[in-house]
Amino acid sequence: MRKQLLLLFLLSAFQMSGQNTLGRPFFTGEVNFSLGVNEYYTIEPNDGEPLIVPSGLFLRLGFGYEFKRKVALSINAGFDDHWRYDTNAFPTYAGLKYNIFEREGDAFFTEFRYGKMWRPSSFYPDGNYYGFGLGMQAGGEGRWNTILRIDFHRKGIVGFENDRIDSISLGLGFSFF
Repeated sequence: MRKQLLLLFLLSAFQMSGQNTLGRPFFTGEVNFSLGVNEYYTIEPNDGEPLIVPSGLFLRLGFGYEFKRKVALSINAGFDDHWRYDTNAFPTYAGLKYNIFEREGDAFFTEFRYGKMWRPSSFYPDGNYYGFGLGMQAGGEGRWNTILRIDFHRKGIVGFENDRIDSISLGLGFSFF
């Protein structure tokens, strides 16, 4: 009888400690579109050229761990295609996300990113990748969340114009906890 009570006590203690976890793992993905000023735009009416044009597409996948619904660390990889510069890159980076506030499953956050950018071309060497963004995560059904974000990206490429590509992008993504 004592062994059964001890076993019951230990099982309930493990169950209670399992409910008070410090965080949770997640998987994330996103698609970002970069916009730029059209270099062929003129002020003259009906010239057929828009002022703002798409200039790049960025795809990202990652996984990480969120601590106490406030701070998250992640490892990410992606593919960047800059149409304007006719160049591609594969960034791999670590992300640090901080939820500024959270209400009923929705969160407004900021994220810092730092890593390495790999180049498939021999024209330019590999470089560093930096990013900073603001976004909103909307809680969805079950464990899926929708993410809307705006990001600043800096890709350091020695030998490129100003030794870097800077861009601002609008993104749509998801997270799965």
